[in-house]
Amino acid sequence: MFRTAKFFQKGYHRDEVEEFLKTARSAYEGTGGPANFGAAQVRAQGFRVVRGGYNFAQVDAAMDRLESAFVARARADHVAVNGQKAWMNLVSEQATTLYPRLLRPAGKRFSHPKGRERGYRSADVDALLERLVAYFDENKPLTSREIRDAVFAESKGTRAYAEGPVDAYLARAVEVLLAVE
Repeated sequence: MFRTAKFFQKGYHRDEVEEFLKTARSAYEGTGGPANFGAAQVRAQGFRVVRGGYNFAQVDAAMDRLESAFVARARADHVAVNGQKAWMNLVSEQATTLYPRLLRPAGKRFSHPKGRERGYRSADVDALLERLVAYFDENKPLTSREIRDAVFAESKGTRAYAEGPVDAYLARAVEVLLAVE
């Protein structure tokens, strides 16, 4: 299925990956699995990290493709019932949920980590959010892949954003971009 990490290297727990993909396939094909299974479940899925597990990059790439497939199916289903304009209106509504944070000044878009906790360097996150602003306001290119692949340096205090809110926000941004790609 996927390459495995060498014995002393780590990867995703094989059984967990295989079970999740089996459930996802059944849900996608309509042959079983949860009825409300979709892109959100794929995006939220995590796997334990173990020695000799499946290669991180390969599993992550497969999960990205799976999420894209669920979004494409949701789009096709919605368009078939409601039309393309209704789909674009829905995506537009989802996009507007991103605007409030984009309107905040750099350095103040998310909460800072508490105490001595580390987080994402705010300047790095703000740079990506400026690209998102340019995407919406100036039609500059930006893909869901670029958001997914974004890596932020660590920092602490007021020079950092807490990771949880940033991750949740970027997941919504990916969802919006996937819906129109």
